[in-house]
Amino acid sequence: MPGIEEIVCRMRANPRDVRFRDALRVARHYFGPPRVRGSHHFFSMPWRGSPLVNLQEGGGTAKAYQIRQLLAAVDRLERERHA
Repeated sequence: MPGIEEIVCRMRANPRDVRFRDALRVARHYFGPPRVRGSHHFFSMPWRGSPLVNLQEGGGTAKAYQIRQLLAAVDRLERERHA
């Protein structure tokens, strides 16, 4: 099973071809457990006034725009940790 860093690298390289379960694994690693409503998995961000990151499966893969939103949130979290 690939590690979180490897999955994130693959997500950056091709956000259109990310398995939904891999996206969930990354989101849970960084943001904890989601709130689930139907097929939507909502992750709360740790900073004030921030929107939720939503992941929704589309045929076994995550939606590309949601992967880009997840990567932006991961990048912000990493920047704030190292600031």
